[in-house]
Amino acid sequence: MRRPRLRLFSRHGRRRQRQGQRRAAPRRNGPANPFQDAAWVWRSLPVPVLAAIHGVAYGGGFQIAMGADIRLAHPEARFSVMEIKWGLIPDMGITQTARGVLRLDILKELMFTGRVVSGEEAQSLGIVTRLTAEPLADALALAHEIAGKSPDAIRAGKELLARGWDTDAEESFSLEASLQGRLIGHPNQIEAVTANLEKRAPSFSDVG
Repeated sequence: MRRPRLRLFSRHGRRRQRQGQRRAAPRRNGPANPFQDAAWVWRSLPVPVLAAIHGVAYGGGFQIAMGADIRLAHPEARFSVMEIKWGLIPDMGITQTARGVLRLDILKELMFTGRVVSGEEAQSLGIVTRLTAEPLADALALAHEIAGKSPDAIRAGKELLARGWDTDAEESFSLEASLQGRLIGHPNQIEAVTANLEKRAPSFSDVG
């Protein structure tokens, strides 16, 4: 039996410091250039991406973390949109990955000042989902929990929020109905119901 694939990455105090302006990077696939793709790729995956954050997430590290669906951080972790320190702007897809995560005025303040944010403040601002003394262990536990759900429903749920969050009511409601129609009555949905009624762990197939 195959479980739904999840992606998990961990930041261990790496920072990117660019002291000179670089030339525009060529695009490879889709709208993102290689630098933007380092963060955007996590959003484009059809499966959940969990980030375990230790140490510092400055500049590029901050932007890569924003690409994750869920971010678990150590209380002593620190965050900064530090590009302003080098006379630059954040250019790794932050206009897309921070949308729906951070309020625009908060992101502007972080961009314009480059100030360092503690783990506790990062949680209050919405930069991280929650704080934990063991980010990697807890992220793995959460990944295991998610992997026990229907892979079809997990993928459809990520697609629903990715495509429907910033659209109008007509389009988002239509998307909800369309995605639900792909799930109802299909083997994994039937298995979810059957397993619940029989009070046992489900056994899903993953052909996605």
